[in-house]
Amino acid sequence: MKKSIIITIIAHAAGWLFLFSLVSAFVYRIPQREGLAIFFSLPFLLFCCFFLFVFYFNLFLVPALYVRKHYGLYILIVATLFVFAWWLRPFDSLMNSFHNEMRMEPPPLRPFNQDPPHKGPEKNNTDIVSIILFLTVWSLSTAICIVKQWRLTEKRAIEAETEKKNAELSFLKAQINPHFLFNTLNNIYAMANMQHEYTAASILKLSNIMRYVTEDAGEHFVPLASELGFMKDYIDLQKLRLNNKTEVNFSVTGEIPDKQIAPLLLMTFVENAFKYGTSSHETAGIIIRISAGSTNIIFTCTNKLFTQRTQKQSTGIGISNAQKRLQYHYAGKHALAIREEEGFYTVHLTIEV
Repeated sequence: MKKSIIITIIAHAAGWLFLFSLVSAFVYRIPQREGLAIFFSLPFLLFCCFFLFVFYFNLFLVPALYVRKHYGLYILIVATLFVFAWWLRPFDSLMNSFHNEMRMEPPPLRPFNQDPPHKGPEKNNTDIVSIILFLTVWSLSTAICIVKQWRLTEKRAIEAETEKKNAELSFLKAQINPHFLFNTLNNIYAMANMQHEYTAASILKLSNIMRYVTEDAGEHFVPLASELGFMKDYIDLQKLRLNNKTEVNFSVTGEIPDKQIAPLLLMTFVENAFKYGTSSHETAGIIIRISAGSTNIIFTCTNKLFTQRTQKQSTGIGISNAQKRLQYHYAGKHALAIREEEGFYTVHLTIEV
């Protein structure tokens, strides 16, 4: 058992023991030698069980309903518990039980002119103490849930930031690696020897890629136009190493300005397409389409599957990182579908922005 769990159990046990000890000392005025009997009396056990139920049931309700934004159902259940506490009157019932036991004892001798002993509190319409205890227990359990949820959110944020950095490093190793750079530089060198008109443009594209990955991609979000510009430069440089057997179709439509996206998110799928969807011997095709609507971004990437590469295909780490980043940045606002059918690998992603 983890140390944190043991500490939590001890803290809960100590807190309840302290609270119920105060209640028992306030309600029962009996000799110290009979103190242990207090904790095993039926009225006291019923009193304790009720507030224990309220506390731990609310610990379940907050993450199950309130955190998931089912506010109406949560308020209805809490209100029902409150009405039940008001009707049950646990503290008042406990006190009446004690005073009833006291009445059954023979009255002590007293002087003639002395007032009779107090027979116990009259039954009020409202058990104020039970209401206060209910609100205190409910507030405490709610606060514990909120703190736990806050810590969980903070932990996820840290993990997402770490995964983002790992994704960036993975991208640098997988795409901007020596193999990619050497091939690109060799192609640019050959173009320079031939005095090709696109030599300078290719050098500029490579420079833009390096600058984007090392500088701009450090932000949580970047303009969609910048991400698409980076993607286009990457695709253009990849085309330099491809022969005429591979056709690349890249298209962008819709409302691009003023939209932002998590950097390098779509590039995971584009990189996989070029890594596993091309061949120097067989015809292949890569289709990349991006459509930006008024409230969403739709990304589709399709490439051919090659049998000889099926066993070596390893998209798990990259796809897993992309899915975690999607869950962090676009929780409940994205839909990712990955299919392998009819010899093609297709990724369809919709993001609400």
